[in-house]
Amino acid sequence: MMSEKILLKEIPNYHEIEVYKKHGGYQIFKKAVKKNPDEIIEEVKKSGLRGRGGACFPTGMKWSFMPKGSSTPKYLCINGDESEPGSFKDRQIFEFNPHQLIEGILISAYAIGAQTCYIYIRGEYGKWIKLMQKALDNAYADGLVGEKMKKTFDCEFYTEIYIHKGAGAYVCGEESALMNSIEGKRGYPRVKPPFPPQYGLWGYPTTINNVETITNIPAIIDKGGGWYAGIGESKHPGTLLFGISGHVNKPGVYELPTGTLLSDIIYKYAGGVLGDKKIKAIIPGGSSVPPIRGEEIEGLKMDAESLKEVGSAIGTGGIIVMDEDADLVKILARITKFYHHESCGQCTPCREGTGWMLKTLNRILDGKGTSHDLDLLIDVANNIEGHTICALGDAAAWPVKFTIERFRDEFEAKVSKSIQLPVMNKVHSMRLTSISIDNVVIE
Repeated sequence: MMSEKILLKEIPNYHEIEVYKKHGGYQIFKKAVKKNPDEIIEEVKKSGLRGRGGACFPTGMKWSFMPKGSSTPKYLCINGDESEPGSFKDRQIFEFNPHQLIEGILISAYAIGAQTCYIYIRGEYGKWIKLMQKALDNAYADGLVGEKMKKTFDCEFYTEIYIHKGAGAYVCGEESALMNSIEGKRGYPRVKPPFPPQYGLWGYPTTINNVETITNIPAIIDKGGGWYAGIGESKHPGTLLFGISGHVNKPGVYELPTGTLLSDIIYKYAGGVLGDKKIKAIIPGGSSVPPIRGEEIEGLKMDAESLKEVGSAIGTGGIIVMDEDADLVKILARITKFYHHESCGQCTPCREGTGWMLKTLNRILDGKGTSHDLDLLIDVANNIEGHTICALGDAAAWPVKFTIERFRDEFEAKVSKSIQLPVMNKVHSMRLTSISIDNVVIE
């Protein structure tokens, strides 16, 4: 197990600019500008760094999509929206390591040729917006950002960094909705193609990366891509910020190498389950990823490929633990309520489907559900999945679909075939007749 931390170093007051500089801060950018931008991109490719926002797309490859040798304005957006329920790791960087994020932005902007960068932070993060703005103001005052950096670092390159406060919409965590929000438009996701590197902010080439992703960059440039690639799992290297919550004794954020056993995260780092109860279910990467059963955790590694093998995903690394007494129907209804509320309304399957799923789950909670409702929920989820402009539709559909499929017994216990359903307009004379659900023919 690697003891060194890359993102949340255990150095007192590391968030202060003088402390950060004392430990070599902003010297890595000085080293980076002596290299060709393509060399920086190749080093990041060599590192195997994959996006930490949920999609796990290779970072170096994403950077290489940006057009080269053009005077066209280019933009870099840092996604700190972090609205995924169960995810709370980016705010740790805002609070405890803001200058490494800023230095990562400088290096990334140099690599892709972006002279304007935006840090997009969710509106509810009032405290962390202030902390990040203070760190950025100090960096500007020291000539480390903006035009003064040309003199500070003895280079021709400079970039501006702005903090953009979101208005609290989950959908703005999707990259194209985020760009619309920055432009002052409604946070609707865009149809792709064109993709951001071709047509992004104001129609110009744009790259969007997560906060945690960019904060890894200084370490990669300082110690080399090969060094980083040797940490954790080879197909998904580096450390991850695992945010664990739910029925555990020590909820919090733990920086660990990819491939760390899920059982170790729960029992070794998070202190085990409250009351020493058994685990019924775990959501391993934020509320939108498929849950796994408690008996599946033994030997399960926390990396993208390992979780894919058990039908789930690493997502944002937000681990939600549910003990043996957890009511999965209530939990699923609460998750579905969130996605129904956060649907932007642009796509009919998502706008209407999330509402129908919530109504059906509430019907089950009210004791009026039937087994047919469970099949109906899966059917509605299947009709949402893959039929929307952005992934919010999938994020709403997966919890419903996979929770019911993997914990069907929990849901069957909440429904009854003895329920009497009023069947209206069967024929005029039977309009107000109630018949048993057993006699209803489902076409």
